[in-house]
Parts: sequence; structure tokens; C-alpha cells
Amino acid sequence: MLTGFARAFKTPDLRKKLLFTLGIVVLYRLGAHIPVPGVSYENVQTCVDQASKGNNSLFGLVNMFSGGALLQITIFALGIMPYITASIILQLLTVVIPRLEALKKEGQSGQAKITQYTRYLTVALAILQGTGLVATARSGALFSGCPVADQIVPNDSLFTTIVMVVTMTAGTAVVMWLGEVITDRGIGNGMSILMFISIAATFPSALWAIKTSGKLADGWIEFATVILVGFVMVALVVFVEQAQRRVPVQYAKRMIGRRSYGGTSTYIPLKVNQAGVIPVIFASSLLYIPALIVQFSNSTSGWAIWIQDHLVRGNHPYYITLYFLLIVFFAFFYVAISFNPEEVADNMKKYGGFIPGIRAGRPTAEYLSYVLNRITWPGSLYLGLIALVPTMALAGFDGADQNFPFGGTSILIIVGVGLETVKQIESQLQQRNYEGFLR
Repeated sequence: MLTGFARAFKTPDLRKKLLFTLGIVVLYRLGAHIPVPGVSYENVQTCVDQASKGNNSLFGLVNMFSGGALLQITIFALGIMPYITASIILQLLTVVIPRLEALKKEGQSGQAKITQYTRYLTVALAILQGTGLVATARSGALFSGCPVADQIVPNDSLFTTIVMVVTMTAGTAVVMWLGEVITDRGIGNGMSILMFISIAATFPSALWAIKTSGKLADGWIEFATVILVGFVMVALVVFVEQAQRRVPVQYAKRMIGRRSYGGTSTYIPLKVNQAGVIPVIFASSLLYIPALIVQFSNSTSGWAIWIQDHLVRGNHPYYITLYFLLIVFFAFFYVAISFNPEEVADNMKKYGGFIPGIRAGRPTAEYLSYVLNRITWPGSLYLGLIALVPTMALAGFDGADQNFPFGGTSILIIVGVGLETVKQIESQLQQRNYEGFLR
């Protein structure tokens, strides 16, 4: 791999793309450390240091996608999360709204229109999330238990609130623009690269927190165990993410004029994990809702106490069971809306394609649905097990499961983006030098 990087930097245009991507990444990480106007930096650091010693999992998912900028309340505090949410919402609405479905079928022009709608929705979500973050920080709920939590935003005037929300919304728009610039002029998908950097930026501090909070051999045993579990998880994720069921497809030979077309064999690649990381994000977001309701309501009734006892702590059997079942459900749900067997079967029939031994048309759609359901079961179970590794594997170490950096969401994104970026670099090297990135 090192020789592959050397060959990549020896290619002039590829070197420019890599250096341009690195420059954008530096700007992104710089913005993640600039505080929003109106925030007391000293009080924020005091509360962040205290929160790192305990379990602050309520905003853990958003904080992870922002590279730790959320709890720091910087200009990039919202990070890439509004864009991810907007993209998922538009993808779900494409199945429901006929107008969006028609735009999707129009090709590049229709996709450009959907991308424009995604940008508008991203800004709207950023305004909503920014307002919620400012209100949470001002009430002291962002760092519950911190003595100066209610002094993070000293000035509670309307002007200060508007400036903070506008600043964070503009920061989200800049992050979205940086991602699109990387896609156009850099290497890989820009949004995925920024997501990769955000998650990887939290690894060193999380690993060191495990070492300092450990009790066995000054924390080195917990530290080594986490590293070992992380390597095993990476190997498992790489193996499953590359696994696919290849459904053979044969195209009949057709004569158009004096030329013959078709007569070729290909396949439909159906991945074992067809849904990717989306089910884990859906399940995590859904389980945060009850905890948020309890925190903002300040209720002491029976239902609030039950939620705090059973659905807030990540190591409770109720939480683990519900989390696992939600991941399995959303895996099947997302595969059902993202892959349409009837549409694939109709396209195959239109161009003279068929699966050997299966009739074209409805039998082909039923066969594809059968195969897809068969491979989605192991894929959904794999997602559930990967997401629960921090709780199940490290339950014996105090504090290790709270700060475990190699969680299901982070590992799936890190490995997926890494593999995709390496494939893009390899394809560009093969076009120029007829050599791959990996030998």
C-alpha cells in the first residue's frame, strides 16, 4: 500500500487531487475548533472535560459525526449530520412522492434537481438543529451535572441567539460546499471523506480516555483489549462488506440491421449488507428520542423514571434488545425501498436479459425478492451484532464501553469510505500506468 501511495503521488494530476483533498480536510478540521460567537470558551472546556469522564451518550451520535465539534459548540458544530439526514429523507420521499420518483428516472438532470432539494432541506434542518442546540446549551441540559452548564451562553439576548444560529447554519452550508468541492476536484466522495475525517478525529482522545479510566495495569489491559477488538471488527467488516451474491444474467443476441447485439453474460451484484450503515443510524436516532423527551420535560413521573432506567443506559437488556430489533427491522425496510425487483426485472426484459432457468417478467422479480430476503437476514444480524460489540465485548471493563471508539456506526463508515477511496485511486492508477494501487 505504501508503494501504491508513492505511485499515486508520482502521477501529477493525481497528486494535485490528493493534495487538494488534504487541504480541504485541514480547513474542515480548523473550522471544527473555532467557537461560535456568544459562547464562553472556558466554561465549555470545563464541561467537556467533565463529560469525557462520564457517560454522555445522549448526543454521542451527532458529536461523532461532527468530529467532537458539537460539544465544543464551534462553527462546524452541526457537521455533516444535517446533510445526511436530508439525504435520507429525500431518498425515502422518492419512493412516496411520484414527482421525485419521476425526477430520479430522468437521469443526470433529475438527479441535479434532487440534489438542489437536498441542499435546501439541509439548510432548513441546520436552522432547526442549531436553534435546538443553542436552547439546550443555554438551559444547561447539554452538560447535565456540570456546575457551569447554565453559564455556557452568558448573554441570553435574542440578537446573540440569532447570531449563533446563523453562524452554525452558515458553517453547515460551508461543510456541504467543501464536500461537493472534494467530489468535483479531489479524490472520492466529498461528504463521505468529511464523515471519515470527523469519526477518525475522535479516535485518539477516546482511546486515551479508555487508558486513563482503566484500572488493570494502569489501564493498559483495557487499552490493548480495545485495540484487539477493533482489529477483529475491522477484519469482519471488510469481509462482510465485500461479500455479495452474484445473480447471473444472460442477454439474448439481437440483429439490428447488419449488426448483432447482446449474447453476453453478466451478473447482478447483491451485497450481503445492502443497506450499509443506514439501519444503525435510524435505530440510534430513534432510541435517542425517549431520552431527549425525558431530559427536556424534567418529569419525575413513573414513565420518565422507567425510560431513564431502561432506555438510557446502553448496557441494559431492554435497550440492547430494542436496539438489535430496530436495526434488523430498518435493514429490511431500507432494502425494500432502495431495491425494486419489479423494476429490475422489467429493465432486463426490455433489453432481452434473463436469469438462466427463470422466466422473464414476474418470475424474475419473485426470484430476485427471494434471493434478496435470504441474504438480508445475515446482513441485518451482522449489523446488529457489530453495533452491540462495545456493550457485549467490554462489559467487564468500567468505562471502556462508554468511550469505545470502534462502535458499529464508526467502523462501518471508516471501512466503507476507506475501501471506496482506495478503489477510486486504484482505478485512476490503472488508467494511467496500468498498475493497481494494491498488488
